[in-house]
Amino acid sequence: MSLDVSPQLLAEAENGAVREEDFVETVRTSLPYAYDLIDRLSTELRAGNVEFADNQTPPPSERERGQLLRALSSDAIRGSLERHFGVALAFQNCHRVAVFPPEARGGRTHLRFTSTRAQILNQSPEFRDC
Repeated sequence: MSLDVSPQLLAEAENGAVREEDFVETVRTSLPYAYDLIDRLSTELRAGNVEFADNQTPPPSERERGQLLRALSSDAIRGSLERHFGVALAFQNCHRVAVFPPEARGGRTHLRFTSTRAQILNQSPEFRDC
């Protein structure tokens, strides 16, 4: 299961729309590694004069890797995190996630990072089963 949904949030969803703040809080508590990583990268992006900020350090365990994969493979989770942090997310492998300013989506640097060439160049045998 990707998220630990509270009975209250489940009731809200059954009765209509869910507040995005409540959903993001559920993501934060359910997938803390993924949330904290995106938070850290977003802070780095805002603090520096860089085109993007990315993570190249593997997660400490498969548990954290799973959190990251679940967060980035869900359109709802990924979209909520992008809106919450005000970034565009890009993902290359088991742990190389990057944050870009939203307006950079589709720009030269973003397209280079998300290209098939970049994907191929960012592979190694240890990522085969991640």
